[in-house]
Amino acid sequence: MIGIIVVIVIIVVVALIFVTSYNGLVRLRNRIDNAFSQIDVQLERRHDLIPNLVETVKGYAAHERETLDSVVAARNQAVSATGPAQQAQAENVLTGALRQLFAVAEAYPDLKANQNFLQLQEELTSTEDRIAYARQFYNDAVVKYNSKIQSIPSNIIAGMFNFHEREYFEGEEEARSVPRVQF
Repeated sequence: MIGIIVVIVIIVVVALIFVTSYNGLVRLRNRIDNAFSQIDVQLERRHDLIPNLVETVKGYAAHERETLDSVVAARNQAVSATGPAQQAQAENVLTGALRQLFAVAEAYPDLKANQNFLQLQEELTSTEDRIAYARQFYNDAVVKYNSKIQSIPSNIIAGMFNFHEREYFEGEEEARSVPRVQF
């Protein structure tokens, strides 16, 4: 009788561990999906602001065609990117192009004083902060998820139900550098 009770208790404990681990993995996977969609929301906001910014700068710096074209091309590439790795790479190129655009804008005092440009620049800066926060939240969720699927006993359940590691949304070093503009 005691042997049967011990076996039943062990089965219940194993079942609870199984259910808890599985639910934890599902919860973390959903958190990652939500975090990635939040990055998408902020990137879409960024992509929507860029054409207005480019048009404003065009009015003042028409001969800076190459810089403006590179911003538009980088935006288009970023809009069509899919997946964390490809999107991160495209967004890093876009960040570099935007920094180049703002560096060019510094050379035009009338543009720097233009209310539309200032408002767009402020909106873009605010959006960049939101993107940075969303990336951090996403990467934090990926760390928790990847750690969980690599830990015992969750790794057994992760293997049984095809839970796979997720990619980080990483920035590249060159996208963080300050551009040099020479006239």
